[in-house]
Amino acid sequence: MGISVVIPVMNEQENIRPLFERLIAQLEDLGQSYEVIFVDDGSTDNTFAEVKALHDEHPGIVRVIRFRKNFGKTPALVAGFSRCRGKIVFTMDGDLQDDPAEIPRFLEKLEEGYDLVSGWKYPRLDPITKTFPSRVFNALVRTLTGVPLHDINNGFKAYRREVIDDAYLKLYGEFHRFVPVMAQWRGYRVTEIKVRHHPRRFGVSKFGARRFARGLIDLLNVLFLTTFLRTPLRFFGPFGFWTFLLGLLIDAWVVIRSRLIENQPIHTQPMLFVGILLMIFGVQFVLVGLQSEMIRHYAFQPGEEYSIKQEIDVQ
Repeated sequence: MGISVVIPVMNEQENIRPLFERLIAQLEDLGQSYEVIFVDDGSTDNTFAEVKALHDEHPGIVRVIRFRKNFGKTPALVAGFSRCRGKIVFTMDGDLQDDPAEIPRFLEKLEEGYDLVSGWKYPRLDPITKTFPSRVFNALVRTLTGVPLHDINNGFKAYRREVIDDAYLKLYGEFHRFVPVMAQWRGYRVTEIKVRHHPRRFGVSKFGARRFARGLIDLLNVLFLTTFLRTPLRFFGPFGFWTFLLGLLIDAWVVIRSRLIENQPIHTQPMLFVGILLMIFGVQFVLVGLQSEMIRHYAFQPGEEYSIKQEIDVQ
C-alpha cells in the first residue's frame, strides 16, 4: 500500500462525503495505491452511517473503525495507525478545513529526506477565541522544546512508516499534538509547510478552554519525558539541593538575627518554619529522584536508548 489516510471524526455527518470526494480525487491523480481509514470517535449523529455508506460504495479503499464512545483524538489515531498499511501515512481532520490538494506538497517534502511533515494553517481562518490561545501555546512549545513548528496542534500531517511503527514513540492521553516533539527526540527529521485553511462550514468545533488546559499539562509531561526520562535524578536532585540550601540559609539567618541582633526567642520567628519546610521539601525531592532512578533501572529497555535508521551488512 502506497498511502494511508487516517481521519478521526466525531459528529461530522455533513462533512464526510464532501471531504472524501475531494480526497479521493487527489489520491487518484497520484497514481499510487491508497486507503482511507475513518475512525468514528463516538459520534452521536449520522457520522457512522455516512462512513459506512462510503465503505459500501468503495470496498477495499474505505475502512471504518467505530468506537463505543468518545475516547479522544489520540486513541483514534492509535487505532488507525495500528491498522493502516501505507508506506506514507497522512492524518487529517474531518471538518473540511484541511485541503487534500496539499497532499503532493507533503510528499515532495518527504522526498527531501524528512520523516514527518506537519501542516501550518496560514492564514488561519478561525475566530480569535481559537487563534490567540493557539499562538500562545505554539510559542510556548517552540521555546521549551526547540521544535520550530508554528502550528503544533494541526492535524494535517504526513509520516513515514517507520515513525508510526517506532515502538518507543508511545501515544496515550492527548499526546497526538506532540508527535513531532517526540519524533524529533527519537532522531527523526521534522519540518512543516504552509497549507491552505478553509473556514468550518458544518458542525461545531471541538476546541475549548478545557482542551487548552490539558495541552499545557501534557506539554509539561512531554518535556519531562524527552529531557529527564533517562536521568530523573538530574532533574529532582538539583531542585532538591537548592531548595534544601535555601531553607538552610533562611534558618541560619533567623538564628543569627534572633541571637546576635534582636535577642529574641527563635521559636517566635515565622521564617524559621519556612526554612524548615524548604529543607524538608528539598530532602523529599532528592528521595523522589532516587525512587525514579530505581523505577528507571528496573523498567530499562535497551531499545529506548537509541533509534536506528538503517543497517548495512548486519546479520
